[in-house]
Amino acid sequence: MKIAIETIQNLRWQDILDILLVAFIIYRLILIIKGTRTFQVLAGLAVLLLVIIVSRWIELRTMDWIFTKLWSQIVIVLIILFHPEIRRALAQIGKNPFSNITPMEEFKTLEEIVKASVSLANKKIGGIIVLEREIDLREIVEMGIQLDAKVSKEILNIIFLPQSPIHDGAVIIKGNRIVAAGCFLPLSLSPDISKIFGTRHRAAMGITEETDAVAIALSEEMGTISVIIGGKMTREVDAATLRRILTKIFIKEMKKDGLPIIQRLRNLFPERTAK
Repeated sequence: MKIAIETIQNLRWQDILDILLVAFIIYRLILIIKGTRTFQVLAGLAVLLLVIIVSRWIELRTMDWIFTKLWSQIVIVLIILFHPEIRRALAQIGKNPFSNITPMEEFKTLEEIVKASVSLANKKIGGIIVLEREIDLREIVEMGIQLDAKVSKEILNIIFLPQSPIHDGAVIIKGNRIVAAGCFLPLSLSPDISKIFGTRHRAAMGITEETDAVAIALSEEMGTISVIIGGKMTREVDAATLRRILTKIFIKEMKKDGLPIIQRLRNLFPERTAK
């Protein structure tokens, strides 16, 4: 008790700041790895650490020697296993939280994406539409056919037509601009993906596992729309559901004339924003 009181009395403001910063970093890391394979791997490493502690405590010298030698190589193993998550974390550090797109412009852009997705699905034309969020997709864009076109239903339909030379691959959308088409995405290696899904859905899963992007996968076999966020897929969504998901993610609640932006959108488009 006395030691605890002395510790509190000797506590500096720098110590409090230090603790808060460490807690914030740990919290952000947990958010990044939550629901991914990384979390399962870290749980396994925690068990391994527990085994090391127990082996030392009960003096299992051979076991302690083996795990100590193994632990000395753990940094290299972590870099190899977690390189996508490390890249994602570093990308989030340098993210730009500000956007030049107004909520109304963003809503119109999302409407065009919804219309295009429904139109393509009804025609059973396959495709992947990737919406960039805070993590830059420049590496993906550079591998595709770079464009600079305002998002519209007509342009997206033309891009994904089977006769189009750039229909293969994914379309990347940044803000209200189509920045690239024909982009190749990293394939997901998750064993949890159903066998009924092919390369297109694995690619949509892959980009959302490595970044915070939103992917819309259009199935030419089934004529359905799937939304993938953070490696999690919502299958067979209709126009209303797709609009609701995208609006929840991209439209920010902002006050103007005493009304939130969502309320003003409902006043302008009551049939589209109704639940």
